[in-house]
Formats: sequence, structure tokens, C-alpha cells
Amino acid sequence: MIAIIDYNAGNLTSVQRAVNHLGFQAEITADPDLIQSAEKIIFPGVGAAKATMTTLRERGLDLILRQAFEVNKPMLGICIGIQILFHHSTEEDANCLGILPGQVRQFEARTGFKVPQIGWNMVHQTQPHWIFEGVPNPAHFYFVNSYYPIPDDDAIQIGTSHYTVGFCSVVAIRNLVATQFHLEKSGEVGLRMLTNFLKFTLLPDQG
Repeated sequence: MIAIIDYNAGNLTSVQRAVNHLGFQAEITADPDLIQSAEKIIFPGVGAAKATMTTLRERGLDLILRQAFEVNKPMLGICIGIQILFHHSTEEDANCLGILPGQVRQFEARTGFKVPQIGWNMVHQTQPHWIFEGVPNPAHFYFVNSYYPIPDDDAIQIGTSHYTVGFCSVVAIRNLVATQFHLEKSGEVGLRMLTNFLKFTLLPDQG
């Protein structure tokens, strides 16, 4: 079973429908026991970093997510799910999960660029990775974001995009992959990446 983290965010059901459409069972849940027993974890959704972290802490899910990473459970973050992985977000000065070193910063509004970014944008693969199997390089994906992650470690950045500035749009380390764009809204290429995650089996010597 695939656990989709429930933290009162929108867009969770669309991710569940996409997973079910691909032939996998997914459940939206805030039950720590169910999340711990799940084969894989998906943390999707849209929302603000501070409100997201408040809900996660109230439900004890911040600890569950950190533990899942430590025990090498396959995890996928989508949109806000990439941002809260880092130490800090400038959005309401929010302290996040701290699983990944780095921060999250807001786009600066510039002529021709509205904030938030809403729509299709190019993603360039900067490192080979199993999540990109069968995905053209570059390819267009669907974004809805005002903030973007800035990893301290370039080694975890495997995809980049540009919107007012060049920014990290995909990260990966060990069992964890996260995207700033919405896989479930990105058509065939998004579903292909989601399929790659759902079919992924972590080998015993990985990590």
C-alpha cells in the first residue's frame, strides 16, 4: 500500500486517483501506524510551509517522516512536499523538517514573470536517475509555486528549471525523490515519473 500523507492540504485526491489509475493501491492517511507499515510514502499537495509544518507536528507526522527517511523507506515529495524537506523556508520564517540541508526562497516578481508561477515549464535533467527513466530531457511539467528550494549540496539536485532565476526543481538522495512540479498534473511525462517511483524497489545495499 502507498500512504499519501494527510495534513489538510488540497490536491491529495488527485494524486490518489493518479496512483490508482496506474494500478497501485493508495490511501490518504494521517495514521502513524499505517504510514509506518506502508510500502512507500507520497507527500504531495499545495499550501504554506508554516501551516504545513504546524499540522505535521500536531499529528506527530514530522517524526514519522524523518524516521521513514532514516530507515530508507521510498518517499516521494511533490510541490510543498519538496519544500518542507529542507531546514528553513522564508515563507513566514518557517522551520521545516530538516531532512535535507538548504533553504526555500520566494521568487522575485519581475517584468514578464508573475508570482506565483502557474503553468508549464521546462525541466532539465542534470544527473541520470531512475526516476527519469523514459522521460525526455528536457521535458515540460506543470508548476504552481511562489517558492523554490536551494539545496546546500549540489549533489542532491538532479533537475533544474528557470523562472526569474534558475532553480532546483528535482532532488534525490537514497530513498527520497522530490519534485517542485506536479507529477499528477503533468500529463504523460508526469505519470511516467510517478510510475517509476511506484515500481521502484530499493535494493538492500542502497543508501
